[in-house]
Amino acid sequence: MSMSEEAFHAGFACFVGRPNTGKSTLVNALVGAKVAITSSRPQTTRHAIRGLVHLNAAQLVIVDTPGLHRPRTLLGERLNDLVRTTWSQVDVIGVCLASDQRIGPGDRYLVGEIAKVRRRPTIAIATKTDLVSADRLAEHLATIDSLGSELAVSWQHIVPLSAATGHQVELLRDLLVAELPAGPALYPDGELTDEPEETLVAELIREAALEDVRDELPHSIAVVVEEMGLREGRPESAPLVDIHANLFVERTSQKGIVIGSGGSRLKHIGSTARVQIERLLGTPVYLDLRVKVAKDWQRDPKQLRRLGF
Repeated sequence: MSMSEEAFHAGFACFVGRPNTGKSTLVNALVGAKVAITSSRPQTTRHAIRGLVHLNAAQLVIVDTPGLHRPRTLLGERLNDLVRTTWSQVDVIGVCLASDQRIGPGDRYLVGEIAKVRRRPTIAIATKTDLVSADRLAEHLATIDSLGSELAVSWQHIVPLSAATGHQVELLRDLLVAELPAGPALYPDGELTDEPEETLVAELIREAALEDVRDELPHSIAVVVEEMGLREGRPESAPLVDIHANLFVERTSQKGIVIGSGGSRLKHIGSTARVQIERLLGTPVYLDLRVKVAKDWQRDPKQLRRLGF
């Protein structure tokens, strides 16, 4: 029986892994659009972003989670809690283990924690295969297999792939769909994510800031969209979306780093973000960015609530 003749299936999968193992890039490759921000900075993801994959006989909802890590702040503790909560709510878990990184203590800790999740199909995903040789990949796959045996995790499959080139991404999609229960679609056809546009816009601004400040203060930046809407008085043929957003840092000294000499760095962050936001919204955008200090916000429960964590 072909897939189109079978009952419709719908459900949730999540990708987990240490920071910077390619989870967000893989979500975007499966969805076919940018719904999760990516960055070379570890711990980029701070929200459980849902990406939607629509097929003829199935709807796959992929949850991109923050990387599980040893927390040093209250924010880190809350992100780890978010990851564990997500595990308990999905139908299948995908564990991302980057091919260009050696399996280490962090991976063992993560897989050991997943072993505690009962009756949850788990697929090992060897990401970033385009960055390694065939011999290195074979070694990596053998280590993943041994890791499952060592920690009593029965891999449903071990899938090597590259989200950057698309190699075996469709295979992973089909294997994830095979684990979903029968049932109606959970979201309207055509939607790519259930995240509010304001959240996606804030994430795109933060992505631009992360890449611009590089290693100077990546985890100290949070972004909140304060206002967003169509500018009044514009003709329908020439719409313009006004966006006013604040970038929050933890100390006054960091404010100068983000703004840059004569405002040059903030201007570059805005220009970079605006291109992505206009692509997302399909409309020209006026982007107004301000930098503010929220002292030690990663450790302050009140500040974390204010910033949406």
